[in-house]
Amino acid sequence: MSSELAQSLRAPLALPVIVAPMFLVSGPELVVASCRAGVMGSFPTQNARTFEQLDGWIDEIKTGIADLVDPRWAVSMIVHKTYERFDAELELMTDRQPDVVITALGSPSRVADAVHGYGGAVFADVMSVEHARKAAGAGADGLVLVCQGAGGHTGRLSAFALVDEVRSFFDGPLVVGGAISTGRGVLAAEALGADLAYMGTRYIACPESLVGGRYRELLVRAGIEGVTATAAVTGVLCSWLDESLADAGYDTERLSTPGEIDFSDVHGESKPWKDIFGAGQGVGAITGIETVQAVTEQLVAEYRAAVDAVSARSELLRT
Repeated sequence: MSSELAQSLRAPLALPVIVAPMFLVSGPELVVASCRAGVMGSFPTQNARTFEQLDGWIDEIKTGIADLVDPRWAVSMIVHKTYERFDAELELMTDRQPDVVITALGSPSRVADAVHGYGGAVFADVMSVEHARKAAGAGADGLVLVCQGAGGHTGRLSAFALVDEVRSFFDGPLVVGGAISTGRGVLAAEALGADLAYMGTRYIACPESLVGGRYRELLVRAGIEGVTATAAVTGVLCSWLDESLADAGYDTERLSTPGEIDFSDVHGESKPWKDIFGAGQGVGAITGIETVQAVTEQLVAEYRAAVDAVSARSELLRT
């Protein structure tokens, strides 16, 4: 582990995993199920259509994990200047006090003082070395490295290179996301130098998520070749399921034209992402509809088997 904070976040978990906060996917049921399965649950605040619903969701989460010993949960907040609910949400977070606030699409400096004031940790989504340096200098306690292969808003860089470069100047908690869909992948992220793995796609098809049947159907039959990264939908590079892009009329020419970044009304009926489904390159690991508990148990078994395999290989090298 790279720091005392990383150890404190990892210690109560059965597996060093954050179930990533996914737009239009993660809600209170997924957060509670994740915590109860032994991983860190999270959700993006903008998934709640109204501020009142957001408040109710946090009540639901806190009630659902109240009997657990030292559970960990997080929220993701948009800190982009166009996000209209920012001030009200930040005030709510200081009252409800999630363990971690993850900032997206902007500087963590906008939330750092408030979150540190109640003893919480601020993590920042970053996709480049430059972004990582800026976030570390702006009050982020931890960094979420969104690497190539991630679903939703995705990065262009390989985790193998990005982790090493960031570790050269940052010794706080590192979370790595990008096509991690097995317990072996979680162990590999740790071997690279990360403290926790960010896993989103693997959990989308779970019945505890917010998605509908069509989304689950596409996930189960998709593989790595059924995913395309494009900035055409939101103005930011994102990974989407090809079938849903085609259904929405995104042809080759349209996919090559970046959209406009505008998060002023994330639930607006005219928003193009309403019926386009995100997924990362690890989507092939989804072969059916399984509960969060079942998925996590499989990941834990894979992780332990990978640890044993590495130990056996190390023993062979010593003999």
